[in-house]
Amino acid sequence: MSVPPEAESLRQNPETGRKPPWLKIKLPTSPAFFGVAETLARKGLHTICRSARCPNRSECWSEKTATFLILGDRCTRQCAFCAVAKGRPEPPAADEPTRVAEAAAALGLAYAVVTSVTRDDLPDGGATHFAATIRELRRLSPGIRVEALVPDFNGDKEALDAVLETRPEILNHNLEAPETIYPRLNRPPGNYGRSLRVLKRAARAGFETKSGLMIGLGETEEDIARTLHDLRGASCGLLTLGQYLRPGREQAEVARYYNPEDFDLWKLKALGLGFRAVEAGPLVRSSYHARRMHGGLEAVQGMHPCAT
Repeated sequence: MSVPPEAESLRQNPETGRKPPWLKIKLPTSPAFFGVAETLARKGLHTICRSARCPNRSECWSEKTATFLILGDRCTRQCAFCAVAKGRPEPPAADEPTRVAEAAAALGLAYAVVTSVTRDDLPDGGATHFAATIRELRRLSPGIRVEALVPDFNGDKEALDAVLETRPEILNHNLEAPETIYPRLNRPPGNYGRSLRVLKRAARAGFETKSGLMIGLGETEEDIARTLHDLRGASCGLLTLGQYLRPGREQAEVARYYNPEDFDLWKLKALGLGFRAVEAGPLVRSSYHARRMHGGLEAVQGMHPCAT
């Protein structure tokens, strides 16, 4: 029996044979997985799930969840860990916000995560397009909850405010890694502080903020601890922590594989620092269980958790 192309693509990783057993990726069998794939293809949409070769695509798409990738599929930065295509991007597609919203409505989503490539070529970094997408999601799916996983907009406060004006339920911005290893990942060290300022500005405006880290890139335990303290100093309330997996031979190599028990310990440490919710594990990514994390917060606050 042949494996469908959507499933076969999940196997394409040059390090598959050298990974620990807890990093094994399951191939999809759920009809929902292929239904999501068909909807996204029909609308001509990108997802970070596919562009970044996320190991959880089978699980998430089988649960009818996906993270929409807007502003094209080419990033203007050259981060050494990322599988997203680099190069000169096309101008933003004017109808993309509507296509994203139509796909979310077709899938019956009650929670949508929207992210984008970094667009340093645009005056506002794509913030206006980002905001338009969130507004369209709410227009076509009244009551939908939205998590905005934004780039740093080059530190442009007005660009960030344009997204915040749409009132996303969660403002997510990833630090990605400890500051000490930014240079080896082709990320200017100054971007670390810029990212913390993005989170702090959103938190001060009253938003629930979230950030994600990858470990296994050569950082020390002290580096991880300091990064968690820095995030809490920026009033970040939600955290995702996962194992870096080399998406291709052209990206940075894995320096260390952490075991599941390591992630359990870091989760406890993060909660002890005051994070309100933490997803930590070898395959955790920034959007992993995003709906569940937000639903848990609503339950704590005496509200009804959202459901797809």
